[in-house]
Amino acid sequence: MNAVSPLPSDHRGSALIVDDELSNRVILKALLKKMGYAVIQADNGEEAVTLFEQSRPNLVLMDIMMPIMDGYAATRKIKQLTGDRFTPVIFLTAVTDETALSRCIEVGGDDFLTKPYSHTLLAAKVHAMERIQVLHQDLHLLYNRMQRDEEIAEQVFSGAVLKGNVALDEIRSLLRPASVFSGDILLTAFSPSRDLHVLLGDFTGHGLASALGAMPASEVFRSMTAKGFSPQQILQAINSKLHSLLPVGMFLAVQFIKVGRGLDHITVFNCGMPDFFVLDGETRRVKHTIPSQDLPLGITSEISYGDNARHILIEQGDHVILATDGVTEARNTAGEYFGNDRFKQAIAASGGYAYILDNVACRLNDFCQNAPQDDDISLAEIPLIPQLLPALQTAPERQPADHLPSVKEFPADEGSDNVELHLTLRGSQLKKADPVPMLIHYLQDTLGLHSHRQPLFTILTELFVNALDHGVLGVDSQLKQSEGGIGRYFELRERRLRELTEGCIRIGARVHPLDKGGLIVIQVEDSGDGFDFDNWKRLPEDQQPFSGRGILLVESLCESLRFYAPGNRVEAVYRWLEG
Repeated sequence: MNAVSPLPSDHRGSALIVDDELSNRVILKALLKKMGYAVIQADNGEEAVTLFEQSRPNLVLMDIMMPIMDGYAATRKIKQLTGDRFTPVIFLTAVTDETALSRCIEVGGDDFLTKPYSHTLLAAKVHAMERIQVLHQDLHLLYNRMQRDEEIAEQVFSGAVLKGNVALDEIRSLLRPASVFSGDILLTAFSPSRDLHVLLGDFTGHGLASALGAMPASEVFRSMTAKGFSPQQILQAINSKLHSLLPVGMFLAVQFIKVGRGLDHITVFNCGMPDFFVLDGETRRVKHTIPSQDLPLGITSEISYGDNARHILIEQGDHVILATDGVTEARNTAGEYFGNDRFKQAIAASGGYAYILDNVACRLNDFCQNAPQDDDISLAEIPLIPQLLPALQTAPERQPADHLPSVKEFPADEGSDNVELHLTLRGSQLKKADPVPMLIHYLQDTLGLHSHRQPLFTILTELFVNALDHGVLGVDSQLKQSEGGIGRYFELRERRLRELTEGCIRIGARVHPLDKGGLIVIQVEDSGDGFDFDNWKRLPEDQQPFSGRGILLVESLCESLRFYAPGNRVEAVYRWLEG
């Protein structure tokens, strides 16, 4: 049976009365009408569910013991139909058994009223439910607004932090946030010399608060990588930025990898993150494990991130696997952690997969099933293959000598549009200063040579590094070619650089604009003893030192490359064409 009463002037919505006793329904109807409710009536649970689905009342008064369907079953179904809307159900019962009353709450009831009814108590309970409804509506509006704000912020976040990543066709990643925002970040960028920088970071906690630090961190990472700064300098700058911005107790743990353009070595840093791995490309065997040796970023400004850099000799086809602690600390429904052992087993058993990450992700999903995710989960796999790096930007095609002026026609003191730069670094200045980004910045922004950034950076970097490593520090490149030699090479280099108190490098650049392009004459001189530049090019290719290969690269980019006796001064001429 069902009837709807006329709506009073102070209408407060509709109420559904469910009771198989007519007298009870009549009493409740009178009370609810007096309170301003339109009344719908049902005499069993099944009819109540049908009427609720049709009318969507604001309040339900539910008897327990009824024919066809009792109040427990009807309440369960009604609560399933309410969705996000809060519709209170007040049970009407003559029983006082604690178990029965407890069950009323278990099935979704919000309160109960024992018979015989107290009019005052019924009114009080209804008013209490109304206040809860208002609070629920306000909360729902605020939640919807928060979700919308988070969606907008996530779009901005993705555009600012993630959109600028490179090499995504080759790098495989799994980024699974625990909420709308992830406290983990994956950043990739190419340096002007075609090195690849990869940073996987994990901020304290997760969600919007953790993600806020990703914006300044990504800005520093990309801008300094684009300008050619070293990983040590980039980590130092991010650390300083975060230390000045983040509250106490919040920091960024980082795994940082620099993949050298020659694909012969990588430089790695682990700052407060779990171990990560370098794997053999064929066997998937772990060749190197890189544990944490530095503090996370943002904790203190009094730290240097260059002391614990590791330089690892690699083979083309090797893989690097990065992971945040959300992977090993992922839990299943029984509360067990995925752990390091399962992680390593998943890596070792990935032989049938093109990407190791595919098997790790599959095993992680099988382990976790539908368990709640406590933390952000992030994985990245970097295959060390030629396709990972951009192609070398070659020098413009050389024109016949009789069509172009020679360098000698442009002495340094002539020509109103000529530009000349000189820089000298001495002793301890060589420990701190990296002149290449500064020179490139001037050439690019002042002279408009944006499209020539890569070859100019490569030329300046190779000449400066050769002057520093082999001229001033006296480190022999032949070390790199022995077993484990690349690590010893960089260890010796860093030690001699720390102890350096004398020696100097002079860098000069003369720019001569022409009608269609121009010339840049770069000169680098060091205080070292020089080398046998007449004979190094005669060595077979497989016997040439790494420094010699760099000189060959510079020569391929330049109009000319000339060494002056005793080999500690070099002049490179780069020509650019326009139109």
